[in-house]
Amino acid sequence: MAMQLNGYRSAKRWLRYVAILVVGCLLAQPAAAAERVRELASFAGVRDNQLVGYGLVVGLDSTGDQTTQAPFTSQSLTNMLSQLGVTVPAGTNLQLRNVAAVMVTADLPPFSRPGQRLDIVVSSIANARSLRGGTLLMTPLKGADGDTYAIAQGNMLVGGAGAQAGGSSVQINQQASGRIPNGALVEREVPLNLGGNGGRLELQLNESDFGTVQRMVTAINNEFGQSVAYARNGRVIALDGPMDENARVNFMARVESVRVTPMDAPARVVLNARTGSVVMNSAVTLRQAAVAHGNLSIMIDTQFGVSQPAPFGEGETVVVPDTDIEIEQQEAFLQIVEGAQLNEVVNALNALGATPQDLMSILEALKASGSLRAELEVI
Repeated sequence: MAMQLNGYRSAKRWLRYVAILVVGCLLAQPAAAAERVRELASFAGVRDNQLVGYGLVVGLDSTGDQTTQAPFTSQSLTNMLSQLGVTVPAGTNLQLRNVAAVMVTADLPPFSRPGQRLDIVVSSIANARSLRGGTLLMTPLKGADGDTYAIAQGNMLVGGAGAQAGGSSVQINQQASGRIPNGALVEREVPLNLGGNGGRLELQLNESDFGTVQRMVTAINNEFGQSVAYARNGRVIALDGPMDENARVNFMARVESVRVTPMDAPARVVLNARTGSVVMNSAVTLRQAAVAHGNLSIMIDTQFGVSQPAPFGEGETVVVPDTDIEIEQQEAFLQIVEGAQLNEVVNALNALGATPQDLMSILEALKASGSLRAELEVI
C-alpha cells in the first residue's frame, strides 16, 4: 500500500512538473508583434505627387539620338535655340549625336516648399546609346493638372558602362537612364489643408481590414482616454482633431505612435507567371487531396542520309531525311497532400517532385477542388 501511495505521489509530482513546463513554454512564445499606426495607415492628403517633364540632354560623347530616326530631337533643339535668340535656317538637317531627348520624372513629397530640392530620374525616349556624361537642360516638371511645380537641370549620374570596338561590344547595367540627386528645384507647393473641416481628420489604412480598423479605433481612444476615433468603413477612420495647428500636429504625431496588433493576413498564394516564383504566407492550409503528377516528353531526332543512283544510271543524288519520334511519359502515382501549417504544406508539395511551372497548375487544380484554402493571385 505504501509503495502504491509513493507511486501515486511521484506521478502527481511529475504531472505537476509537466504542467509547469507547458505553461512556461506557452508564456515564452512571442506574442503577435504590435505595429505603430504610421506603419499601417496614413492621413488623407499626406501623400506624394508625381511630376513629369520632357527635356534635352546635351554633351554626350557621340552616343545621342540619331536625328534622322528621331526628328523630334532636332525639332526640340531648334525650338530651344530660337528661345535663346539663335535662328536655325528652315530645312537645315541637324546631324547631332551629342543630344538626346529624355523624359524626366520625380516625386513631390507632401508639404514641399519653393526652394527645396528633389531627386529626379532621366530616361531616354529615342535611340540614344548612352546618357553618360550628359547634362540635362532646364526642364519644367508638371503635375497631373498641367501646372509646373519644379524645374530640373544638372549633370547626369549613370550607373552603367559599356565599350565597343571592332564589331564587338560589352555593357554593364543600363546606360539609357540615370539620376540627378537634388536635380530639381521646387517652384510651387501643392495646397493641403489638414483639419480644415472643423478639425476633422481621416486616417486611411494601407490595406482594408475591418478587424484591424476596430482594433485601431479602440487603441486610439484608449490612448486619449476619450472617443476621438470613429470607424467609417473597413479602411477609413475619422478623427476629431484640435483646431489649433500646433496642437493638431501634436495630435497627429501621437496618433501615429499608437501601437496596434493588426489582424492576421488572409491566406494567399502569389504566382509569378513570368519567373515561375511561388510565394505563400503562413495562413495557407491544405485539406486532404490526392494528386498525380507526371511529365510527358516528346523527342524528335532527324538524321539525313544520301541516296545515290546506280552506276551509269540516270538518277540524281538526293538527301533523304530519316525522322525518329519517341514519346516518353513518366510514371505518376496518386499522392496524398495535406497540411495545416506552412512547413507541412511545403513538404506536401515538394513530395510531388514538380517544377515551379508545374506547381502553378497543381495549385490551381487544388484551388478548384476546394483543397487549397487560400486565395490565388497571379502577377
